[in-house]
Amino acid sequence: MRPRPPVKGRGIFSGTGLIVTCLTATLAALVFPIWSYSDRPGTTPNVLSAQTLQTRYGPLSALDQDFLTKVRLAGLWELPAGRQAQAKGTTPAVRTAGRHLVEGHRFLDERVRGVAARLNLALPDEPNAQQKEWLDRLDRARGAEYDREFATVLRVAHGTVFPVVAQVRASTRNSLVRELADDANTTVLDHIKVLEATGQVDFDAVARDLTAGGTPPATAPGLAVPPSSPSASPSTPSPSSSDYTLPPPAYRPPPD
Repeated sequence: MRPRPPVKGRGIFSGTGLIVTCLTATLAALVFPIWSYSDRPGTTPNVLSAQTLQTRYGPLSALDQDFLTKVRLAGLWELPAGRQAQAKGTTPAVRTAGRHLVEGHRFLDERVRGVAARLNLALPDEPNAQQKEWLDRLDRARGAEYDREFATVLRVAHGTVFPVVAQVRASTRNSLVRELADDANTTVLDHIKVLEATGQVDFDAVARDLTAGGTPPATAPGLAVPPSSPSASPSTPSPSSSDYTLPPPAYRPPPD
């Protein structure tokens, strides 16, 4: 009996079957990565994704986390500096600026600690070494020298952080950070105004330091570099307390 000849087109090893099998395997290889990652959060290509935390209030980027840490650091040295100005300032305008720093950073510090607790983010509990050095520098100054040091150092710090707050406010996808950035923006602008209203800010020194520093995008008031030696007399006219009405403190009760 003769063996039956194979039927053309049957079996996976036939020409048609082999082609279909190869196409199926290729399609599966293309589809599997899309399917396997499509339901995973944070897999969209993003330069911040490696350090971004997923929270119920929205993604918390590395910039957001850095912002929260530096708001806390700012309060840890600028709030004591404000208290010091209230005691050592030789003019009502300097003492008023100190009061604004105390009230503003007391409010921001309460806000940032509350936000960090809700986001389960650890914050520092003391100023860093550089900030302690700045406080010591202010502590050693006396009289009119203190007024100039206080106004210029703090004005440089706030001028450095101002664009950073705007960057965070514009880019953050976290609702808690967005609200905190709003409060920080209002507070920093208020402090800039009251420091300038003292008439003691050395604007040449401010310009030199901000230009030399290039206003780093991740720098906050806790890390701003103060001027090395403010000049004894401001070279740029500043509003004085006699012709400038100081704004009210830029703080409000925290939301319930």
